[in-house]
Formats: sequence, structure tokens, C-alpha cells
Amino acid sequence: MGLRKAFIPAALLLMSASVMPSAALAASADDRAAIENLHSRYLFAFDWRDAQTYADTFTEDGILDYGAGEIKGRKAIAAFIEQGYRQGQEARAKTPAGERPSIGRHIISNIYVEVNGNKARGLAYWTHMKSGPDGYGTVDFFGHYEDELEKVDGKWLYARRRIYNQAIPEWAPQDANPVLHPSPPPRQRQQSTQ
Repeated sequence: MGLRKAFIPAALLLMSASVMPSAALAASADDRAAIENLHSRYLFAFDWRDAQTYADTFTEDGILDYGAGEIKGRKAIAAFIEQGYRQGQEARAKTPAGERPSIGRHIISNIYVEVNGNKARGLAYWTHMKSGPDGYGTVDFFGHYEDELEKVDGKWLYARRRIYNQAIPEWAPQDANPVLHPSPPPRQRQQSTQ
């Protein structure tokens, strides 16, 4: 009888311990899903030329750093993206007759997330495809993101996003696994002397 009385509390303790990690994993899975959705909102906004939605994926004082200097705050990020869209529209307007205007689309993969309360660190690969004059596309660039994220009013946002591009030497990352060793910021490109 004494053994049975001792066994019941021990069994209850083991059961409650096994439930606690599941609840922690569920919260982590919810955070991961929300961060993956953030990545998707960011890329859909970028590819479909929606500067405000793009900027709204950042915190109010968020930082975008892709190697041309840091762009700080939603207003500055939206203005930067809008300027890029205007330049793209001007280039598409010059598409020769009989050719299709070039369109780009991004793909995100290999998403890594570490959540620590209302802060998170994330990494992901990105690939960019661009269509040619016949409408068929090819991969023209690839790289990865290194992100600092914050949960603000229950919503995950980028506090800082660094974009690394393998095709541009100054924007390429270090030669070390960024999951274990965060990359230094992308550097300013050298100006051409031509």
C-alpha cells in the first residue's frame, strides 16, 4: 500500500513534466509560424510593389541593411522601396515592342528561428528569379537574410534585417556558418571609376 501511495504522486509529476514541454513547443511553433508568415508578407509586398506593407513588416524604428547603408524607420524604408519601384516602372516602360517586361519574384527557404521571449533571431536563404523578354525566367541572384525580430503587441516584426547577396562581393557573407557565427554587416559597394 505504501509503494502505491508513493507511485501516484511520482506518476503525476512525470505526466505534468511531459505536458510542460509540449506547451512550450506549441508556443514556439506558433511563433515560428508567425515569423514564417512575416517573411511571406515581406516578399509578397516587395514583389507586388506594395511599399507600405513592406515597411509595415518592420518595427517603427526598424533597420533595413543590404549594403548601401542602414535605412532606419518605416517612413524611410517605404520611401526607399517606392523609389526603387518608380525606377523599375521607368525601365519596364522602355520594354521594346514584342518583348515582355521583366518581372522578378523571390523565394525563401531554409528558415532558422531562435525565439527568446519577445525577441528572436532568424536566418533564411532567398533566391530571386527574373523573367526575360520571352517571359521565361531564370535565377539571377541568391543570398540569405540575418534578422533580429521583436514581438510588438503580439505581432512579430523585423527590428533589423540584413540582406546578403552572393553575387556582389561587398554584400556576400563571411565564409562561416551564420547559424553559429553571425555575419558582419554587408559593406558599401565600391564605386566604379568608369
